[in-house]
Amino acid sequence: MKLYGLGCVNVELTSRCNKKCWMCGRRKVDKDYPELAMDYGDMDFELVRKISGQLPPNIIVQFHKDGEALLYPRFGEAVSLFKDQIKNIVTNGKLIVEKADEIIDNLDTISISVFENDEEAPEQFEVIKEFLSIKGDKKPFTSLRLIGDVDPSKYEKLGALIIKRVLHAKMGSFAYSKRSPTIPEVGICWDLLGHLCISREGNVSICVRFDPKKLGVIGNLHEQSLEDIWNGDKRLEWLEYHKQGKRDMVPLCSYCHFWGVPTSP
Repeated sequence: MKLYGLGCVNVELTSRCNKKCWMCGRRKVDKDYPELAMDYGDMDFELVRKISGQLPPNIIVQFHKDGEALLYPRFGEAVSLFKDQIKNIVTNGKLIVEKADEIIDNLDTISISVFENDEEAPEQFEVIKEFLSIKGDKKPFTSLRLIGDVDPSKYEKLGALIIKRVLHAKMGSFAYSKRSPTIPEVGICWDLLGHLCISREGNVSICVRFDPKKLGVIGNLHEQSLEDIWNGDKRLEWLEYHKQGKRDMVPLCSYCHFWGVPTSP
């Protein structure tokens, strides 16, 4: 059996972050649920290499989960291992100028998160402008992800793709503000159908939702191949629950309101 249906993999190069976003679930966990606090650190480079050798061509590889990918000490080297995949990061943008030489012509796409009531927004805007000037017409194709109530007018002048997203609860994908999440007609979460996430420790999860309790973990790459985990009993059992309209039987999905389709305001 192969990795049939897999379309996107998140590879968590690092769980460290250099920004304290007010709506971040990690910060709430660190403060209010210390027993769930994350062990922040970086993925071993040999594990990155191992992952790159197991992925099929032309799928999306996103080098982030809950951390800031550009903090990874060997970011450029790690990305360059994935020569046959579509390479992306979602970033807070703080390091895009400093690491421009590791980003430009290395990543295929990049999305910079801009969120409402960010005290660092003016500084971030100037960094984005400088990066786009340095990059010119070279890769990566750049989008700006405006989260929550953000005035798009000045960002639209930068010439990047504008993507609008709604806010949800700090502890996960529920309690969306202003709108309910989009549900696909098939009635099955698209993430479960074609998405995996690999933590820096090698834990493989069914999606990239915030999951401090590790409820979505279905295997570990230090013990199994990605192919065996993808086709393993646990994921197939959970997929069957979704097909029957019983996603509440899946531990992580039971309190998640996201269906794999990003929702705009």
